[in-house]
Amino acid sequence: MITPPIILTIAGSDCSGGAGIQADIKAISALKAYAASAITAVTVQNTLGVQSSLPMPCDTVRDQIRAVMDDLNPQSIKIGMVFNAEIALTIAHTLQEYAPQHIVYDPVMISTSGHRLITEESIETIKGTLLPLSTLITPNLHEAQLLFGDTISTITHMEQTARQLADTYHTSVLIKGGHLEGNTMCDVLYDSTARQIHHYTSEKIETHNLHGTGCTLSSAIATLLAQGQPLHQAVASAKKYITEAIFLGSNMQIGHGNGPVWHFV
Repeated sequence: MITPPIILTIAGSDCSGGAGIQADIKAISALKAYAASAITAVTVQNTLGVQSSLPMPCDTVRDQIRAVMDDLNPQSIKIGMVFNAEIALTIAHTLQEYAPQHIVYDPVMISTSGHRLITEESIETIKGTLLPLSTLITPNLHEAQLLFGDTISTITHMEQTARQLADTYHTSVLIKGGHLEGNTMCDVLYDSTARQIHHYTSEKIETHNLHGTGCTLSSAIATLLAQGQPLHQAVASAKKYITEAIFLGSNMQIGHGNGPVWHFV
């Protein structure tokens, strides 16, 4: 009897299929694991933007997580959009009942254009609950600056911030450097267990189709951790996967705005 690695994604639903739960399920499936989900919010969005969103009741979020954990016993959890402080608390308290092996949290706080997506109260709740519970957090530059409280403009700053966030919240930190100046992208991982810094560099791909990249990367890392890869290797493999997904997506026309990556590389 074959039991594949099982990944639970806890995130919002994107009806256009490019980000959120839908992107997570595609990435997990493409990497040959089994995807389960707990929806935190339903969004009305497409490649042109988000029109509205509706949070799930906290009891519903809790019961979805329990239903999956009690029956499927996933090895990894990926957390994305939590929407508000109450849902963040619900997720944290529920996961503490089960102590899963890996929790990868993509703190969706700032949009690609730099707009804050959640309230200050929610951010403070996340700092006190979800960040310390996580195996790895994967903020982009804007989100890392929000958590750190200072500007990050160089790779050296990224290293310093990753170390400080790791020490503060007792988790490993991957800061995504897609917004750095120049043609080369560099993501910085601080592995809090090994106390080591790792750099992951790649050339920027000219494309408008970047919808769901953060969701896809964090889901891929969660999947590869469940498959037994050590953290630094899981990040390297996930980076290779998302780079290929961005490259293939750059040649596609899906929607009229910021299109998705192509998950099935």
